[in-house]
Amino acid sequence: MSTFEDYVGTFDNEPGYLNWASFGPLSPSVREEIFADADLLGSGRPSSLSLVAERIGQAQELIGELLGGHAEDVTLQPSSTQGLMHALYGLTGAMIAGTAEFPSVSLTLERASTASDRDLTPRWISPADGRVTPDAVAEALDDDVTALAVSHVDFRTGYRADLAALRELLGPDRLLIVDAVQSFGIVDEDYTVADVVVGHGYKWLRAGRGSGFAWFSPRARERIAPVLSGITGTTTTGLVMDELPAPAASARAFTVSSPDTLAAGRLAIGVRDVRDAGVAAIEARIAEHVDTMLEIADRHGIAVSSARARGERAGIVALAPDEPGRLAAALANAGLVVTARGSSVRIAAHAGTDAATFQLLDDALASFGNETFISA
Repeated sequence: MSTFEDYVGTFDNEPGYLNWASFGPLSPSVREEIFADADLLGSGRPSSLSLVAERIGQAQELIGELLGGHAEDVTLQPSSTQGLMHALYGLTGAMIAGTAEFPSVSLTLERASTASDRDLTPRWISPADGRVTPDAVAEALDDDVTALAVSHVDFRTGYRADLAALRELLGPDRLLIVDAVQSFGIVDEDYTVADVVVGHGYKWLRAGRGSGFAWFSPRARERIAPVLSGITGTTTTGLVMDELPAPAASARAFTVSSPDTLAAGRLAIGVRDVRDAGVAAIEARIAEHVDTMLEIADRHGIAVSSARARGERAGIVALAPDEPGRLAAALANAGLVVTARGSSVRIAAHAGTDAATFQLLDDALASFGNETFISA
């Protein structure tokens, strides 16, 4: 792909899909490469296996480029949660995290704190609306705190944490661990202010499940013990036989086994397409789409609980009607794919979401409003 509009043209799903924060339907280029790589693996020839294995390095290079780091600091993981496990299980001290975080953060932190005698203590905060702001973190900060784990973009409200401000608050002696599943590839951010960044390709990158990754800065590697280091994470590059080698000094220490090369290929293509289109351009188009969704919701009197300012949001809009279940049913009946959870209905548009989808949303909310008025 050579231009942003070429990238937008690859969104070939039917109108009505507003569930990108949950799952990104695989892109045409990813689907094409899956079949090509699968054919190579089907031969069993060493040369074919080696060709597909090159996807691992390609993915690391591309992710490192978008993060502003180095490929050798990037590890491929089965999921973002496994990347977080490598980070959290190897830390000590008090770690700040919000109680409203996605379980990849909160549950992993709780399990890590009880898994061993490494003396990791969760320090939970419950800020208003679940928003992990510098002020909320500052109230919990003291000399015992060694790290903060935070979602760059909150999965419920779409609130976008200010990573630069959090970095400044934490200072150089504490680690900033970032779950970027809802932001990597669609938010033009300086991720180098963080120490660990994890992500996954199955949402906004349109690369499918199993395409997780984790980036560990040199400072993170100095302070995180590679507790979960496996056969691929040792000082020995070959097969470990009759010995127990030490963990590698590089980010490779934070791996368990060889990556799935098909997943690596999907991730490499998904990241490549985003890189070629330009993250800033993708972010700008998504911002326009979010403005459109907010305008539609406001016009039809549907309350919104998500962030509105462009600097505090990404691609998620959380609708908060009085009857969320009935609204979710109305949207589904209108052909819209969304996520209904608790008191909100989450909608999320990507750069390639078309006008027909927004028209479906507009019509569905208009009908919902009329029904509400009549029933009242």
